[in-house]
Amino acid sequence: MIPWFELHIITIGPITIQVWGTLVALGFLMATWVAARRAKKQGIDPIHLWNMAPWILIAAFVVARLFHVFFYDLAWFMAHPSDIINPSVPGYSMMGGVIGGVVAGLIYIWRKKLQLWVMADLVAYALPLGTAIGRIGCFLIHDHPGTLTHFILGVKYPDGVRHDHGLYLSLLGWGMFILFYILGRKKRPPGYFVGLWLVIDGTVRFILDFYRIGDKRYAGLTPTQWLLILTVSAGVVLLTRVYKKYGPSR
Repeated sequence: MIPWFELHIITIGPITIQVWGTLVALGFLMATWVAARRAKKQGIDPIHLWNMAPWILIAAFVVARLFHVFFYDLAWFMAHPSDIINPSVPGYSMMGGVIGGVVAGLIYIWRKKLQLWVMADLVAYALPLGTAIGRIGCFLIHDHPGTLTHFILGVKYPDGVRHDHGLYLSLLGWGMFILFYILGRKKRPPGYFVGLWLVIDGTVRFILDFYRIGDKRYAGLTPTQWLLILTVSAGVVLLTRVYKKYGPSR
């Protein structure tokens, strides 16, 4: 079992550092750097990744908040509307962030007339690293507690040993990043990493959501699970088309 400890802020003299926000920002920065580095190796100007990143970040945070507000905790935010724009109040949905980031990225790619699936693959290749680092922040503040468990990676919460989804999702991110690095050593067709990310991340998250507590559920599933049914299906379709067009590898 993992012992209980939490870390919300780090104080250095007069400076107070928010742990969760800092790790999310660090994860985003590192993922952008990895995507830009891979772009350069493929002969693509990495400046596009750096120019696109701020718009993706802003859109991701806005939609992540709105998704949480409307599908997870509408009653609270209706009673406290000012909290919607208060970044210190918890409540962000990863899947909402993905939607916002995708929309912002698509707009940028369309305006710059870039190759859609090539650019999307660069982002998908680096995304697991960003989530791996950012989810460490979720683990340190324990904002995604799960059900009671005897699992070896369970965290000893004050009220018992529980699944901690921040920890699990960080480990998932590290595992996917290592897998993508190995697979990326060979040339892969456009859309390959997008489809792979949709299927692997979506399937694992769908299963993990059954072990979360406190989330709104609709017909037995969380809002994220309903969305994941669509995204995993889209990933399967995309990988099937990539395989039919290019074969297993190039």
